[in-house]
Amino acid sequence: MGVYEGVVRWSRRAVMLALVPVAAMVMLPNGSSAVEEAVVIPPPAMDVQGGTAKTATAVFAGGCFWGVQGVFQHTKGVTRAVSGYAGGKADDATYPAVSSGSTAHAEAVEVTYDPTQVTYGQLLQVYFSVAHNPTQLNYQGPDHGTQYRSAVFPVTDEERQVAAAYIVQLDAATAFPAPIVTKIEPFTGFYAAEQYHQDFLTNNPDYPYIVINDLPKIEALKTVFPALYRPDPVLVGQL
Repeated sequence: MGVYEGVVRWSRRAVMLALVPVAAMVMLPNGSSAVEEAVVIPPPAMDVQGGTAKTATAVFAGGCFWGVQGVFQHTKGVTRAVSGYAGGKADDATYPAVSSGSTAHAEAVEVTYDPTQVTYGQLLQVYFSVAHNPTQLNYQGPDHGTQYRSAVFPVTDEERQVAAAYIVQLDAATAFPAPIVTKIEPFTGFYAAEQYHQDFLTNNPDYPYIVINDLPKIEALKTVFPALYRPDPVLVGQL
């Protein structure tokens, strides 16, 4: 068994794909689709003032990082999106440890972007609308555990204020059918995930998990945010 196969065995989603027929994953018992639908939401009423800076960073957690990374890699103005871990300690930031659910990490994506092309508020809008479902507490779709929680890790105080205000705004507007459970958590560091997790959506477009759970997010980004969609993703390559 190769290194890639051995490590992926730690994944709850890999185990599920091995045991559950694809058709059972696509349809729920009531006949509805298991794929999350994008929600059209208003832009944030307040935003980070980027000034003349050409580079800024945002860190988002919203379930499996494969799809979240893929969405932001297809977002204009993003110059780099890296899958990794946030919310825990550096010495625990390995896929087997995080996947056990025993660390404080969340699977997260570090987004580097050009504020003159896309704002932090716009990234938040994409994050809440198409990258994940912010009403699911400690899970996203088939992935369950605190490592799949919905969380924003602001790297500046201004980001924290904008993210917190946007959650209040969206809840007040009843933009979603249930309250938003996304937490604003202190940023204590971001740790890049193993190389085989980087660019996973692009490198594995036929992988069943990607087909079912993540490719629809890319289509949603293209449909809901056509001005922000870029057909060619900005890839990590070798870290």
